Amino acid sequence: MRLTLKIWRQADAASEGAMHTYEIDDVSEDMSFLEMLDVLNEELQAKGEEPVAFDSDCREGICGMCGLMINGQAHGPEVTTTCQLHMRSFKDGDEIVIEPWRADAFPVVKDLCVDRGAFDRIIQAGGYISVNTGSAPEAHATPVPRDDALRAFNVATCIGCGACVAACPNGSASLFMGAKITHLGELPQGQPERDTRVVEMVGQHDHEGFGGCTNIGECTAACPKEIPLDVISRLNWDLHAAMRHGL
Repeated sequence: MRLTLKIWRQADAASEGAMHTYEIDDVSEDMSFLEMLDVLNEELQAKGEEPVAFDSDCREGICGMCGLMINGQAHGPEVTTTCQLHMRSFKDGDEIVIEPWRADAFPVVKDLCVDRGAFDRIIQAGGYISVNTGSAPEAHATPVPRDDALRAFNVATCIGCGACVAACPNGSASLFMGAKITHLGELPQGQPERDTRVVEMVGQHDHEGFGGCTNIGECTAACPKEIPLDVISRLNWDLHAAMRHGL
C-alpha cells in the first residue's frame, strides 16, 4: 500500500507543534501500525531527518505504553491497542492523521509521546492494602464469591493506556479510576482502606486536571480491554459511601 501520513511533530513540551505530511510506499497489510511507523522512521533516518518519537514497549497489547489518536479515534478504527492494530484495517491510498493523546493531564513530551505520570500518581494516592504479604495464605482461608472474583479479574485487565481519557470530550479518567476502585472493592483484601482509597484517588484525579464524567460513554467504546461503563457507578457509590462515613 501507498499511504499519506499526517503526523503531529513537536520538538519538546515547551515548543509549538504542527502537522507534517509524509508519503510512505510498500506498506504490507500484515504490518502492525507501529511497524509501519518503524519503516517511516528508517526512511527519515536514511535522509538525515529526525525520526518520529512514539511510545511502545511490549507490542503485545498488555503494557499500555502505546497510544495514538488515529484519524480522530483513540488507538484507531479497531477495539485494540495501537500496537495490535494492523495495516489491513486501512486501504491503498488512505490518508492517516496521527496525533498524541489530547488531554491537559497528559502533556506532550515530544511528537506523539505524552506524560501519563498522572495515572501513576492516582494509583499512589490510593495507598496500600492491609494484608500480610509474607508467606502465601491457604487458598480457602478467605472465601471470595465466584461472581465477585470474576468481576475483580475482568476490571483488573485495565492496562492504563489512557485511551479512555483521550476519547472523553471532558478528558476524564473516571473509567481508569473506576476500574482500579472496583478491582479492590470486590475483594476482601481491599476493604480496610476502601473509603480512604476512593477519596484520595478522586482528590488526586481532580488535582491532576482531569475533567468530570458526564456518562457519554466514549471511554468504554475506546477501551482496548472493554472495561464496562458501570465501574464509574461503583466509583461514585464508593465515594458517596465514604462521604457518609465522614471522610
